Amino acid sequence: MAVDQELNNLLYAAIENMRLIRFTYRGKDRITEPHDYGIEHGIVRLLCWQVGGKSNGHVPGWRLFDVEGMEDCEMLDRVFEGSRVAPSGKHHRWDEVFIRVGTSQRSKPRMSG
Repeated sequence: MAVDQELNNLLYAAIENMRLIRFTYRGKDRITEPHDYGIEHGIVRLLCWQVGGKSNGHVPGWRLFDVEGMEDCEMLDRVFEGSRVAPSGKHHRWDEVFIRVGTSQRSKPRMSG
């Protein structure tokens, strides 16, 4: 469950400052609002509202990304408003949340290697 330290720092900064990020995932360029960063079923993941780029689903829309598969990630100058309400009205279920938009909840992910 190793996360590149530079990517980890970028994700924390983007969520804390509500800044959009651009990255490549499974060969598709994505532009997203990063909302939740944490662990689900032992995998480090990022829950985002995708606002641009390519996807197999409808854009805009919610996407869950395995952080290990994110490439060429950069923080953009554009900011977003903050939390969005999920259609179900419920938050995604996490084993552990490192950081979430709009809360002071913050823990350090366990780094290895």
